[in-house]
Amino acid sequence: MKSKDQQLLEDRKQLNRYGYAQELLRDMGGFSNFAISFSIISILTGAVSLYGHGLLYGGPGMMGFGWTIVAFFVLLVAASLAELASAIPTAGALYHWAATLKGRRIGWYTAWINLIGQIGIVAGIDYSCALFTDPLLATVFGYSSTDTTILIVFGVILLLHGILNHVGIKIVAKLNDFSAWYHMIVVAILVVSLAFFTKNGLQPIDYLFQVGQTFSDKPYFLAFLIGLLQAQWTFTGYDASAHTIEETVHPRVRAPWGIYNSVAFSFVFGFIMLSFVTLSIHDAAGAVNSDNAFIYVISQALGGTFGSIVLWLVTFAMFFCGLSSITSFSRMMYAFSRDKGMPFSRHWAEISRKFRTPAKAIWLAVILSFALALIDYLTKIMNPNASYSTIAFLTGVSVVGLYVAYGIPIYLKLEAEAKGIFLPKHYGPWSLGRWSKPINILSIIWILFISIMMVIPPNQMAAYALGGMLILLIIMDLGYYKNHFKGPQAALEKSIEEIKRLEDEFEHEKE
Repeated sequence: MKSKDQQLLEDRKQLNRYGYAQELLRDMGGFSNFAISFSIISILTGAVSLYGHGLLYGGPGMMGFGWTIVAFFVLLVAASLAELASAIPTAGALYHWAATLKGRRIGWYTAWINLIGQIGIVAGIDYSCALFTDPLLATVFGYSSTDTTILIVFGVILLLHGILNHVGIKIVAKLNDFSAWYHMIVVAILVVSLAFFTKNGLQPIDYLFQVGQTFSDKPYFLAFLIGLLQAQWTFTGYDASAHTIEETVHPRVRAPWGIYNSVAFSFVFGFIMLSFVTLSIHDAAGAVNSDNAFIYVISQALGGTFGSIVLWLVTFAMFFCGLSSITSFSRMMYAFSRDKGMPFSRHWAEISRKFRTPAKAIWLAVILSFALALIDYLTKIMNPNASYSTIAFLTGVSVVGLYVAYGIPIYLKLEAEAKGIFLPKHYGPWSLGRWSKPINILSIIWILFISIMMVIPPNQMAAYALGGMLILLIIMDLGYYKNHFKGPQAALEKSIEEIKRLEDEFEHEKE
């Protein structure tokens, strides 16, 4: 059994073998690594903020069947990513894996696609928090909640998250640990409250699996697929365990388990929560037609004061979720900028001497996330008859951006295996063994499917935004990539075999 100091020395040398210095404070344990992904997934954010979306399109059956179907395939994707995190344990994660497996250009594109998804997920999470916070504050202070007041609250939430992340990883790690327990406790409070105190009692259990009912103008099968955005967006951001891998002790084992377990636990707790929320519905049409379906359902089921207390508890969970997402986003930008992948990279790769955090990258994450919501706000002012919702727009962007970025290194690993480049000896201690290839293939198929489903009407604005970002990315490719980006240091000069040879030498030195 190694002491913590011995493990830290081993982890630092492991990182040095990939061409990087240990700049970030490595202080996260296994639970903290799990907690950051579990907090970003946040069943009390995604499943709650898009509850109305799921109910509108898929009816109650969306909660029973939709949640389970999505969770099954996401567990496959998570397992595929966990395997790569164990093999190549650097904070660059997705883009570093892609660059190592194929080359720096595909790594560069992976990083930028991931960055687009990260902007969407931070904006989506904190905007969800604002959607709940602003009406609750409006009730307390007696003002009317509008798009403008929601945007202001959104900006304040982002500001608070930026400050907390700037101050230091130790505080954020402790808050992430607290957040994981807090999510479980709030789910338990919500479930017990609905089980015993719902005014009109609960629906029969088969109501949860009732299919065929949609409140949209789409045929049910298509409507059900559109409604999957609720579950699919919830299960995003678990790559945070990989982005914080250089801050995790014993990362080749703990980070992969952090990725996989965050999805598994979210599925179980989320299913229990959604089951009781849905079974407490006695007016589904009223919920769908309300400003916020989840608030409507809880208020109808639990009444005024008690319902408000529960909603405040849920809102605080969203706040913790946004805090974790800024942490993950800033680490991804730090790692990418460390390899000069972004304009003005030296700023975003700069580490605060006092707090040992990528301070400038943190504030860039805040600014970019606010800008995405601001663009949507201005678009709606110019086109007040727009039929899409802001939250569906932001979440659609994040789902497609993140999952395409997830899919690229998984596909490249399959390709490298087919060519005999990536071999069993290249795997880390966390491996899927003989199940690796079929799980990777199913993951790719699912990613292709949901990437299409998340941008078809009525969420075509997400497709337009992603298309515009892709055009900018191509322009940057021509104007910036060739002259500045040299690739991840490990991918630039070393093949996979060479990296593994160095690792083998390190293992021999330990013996």
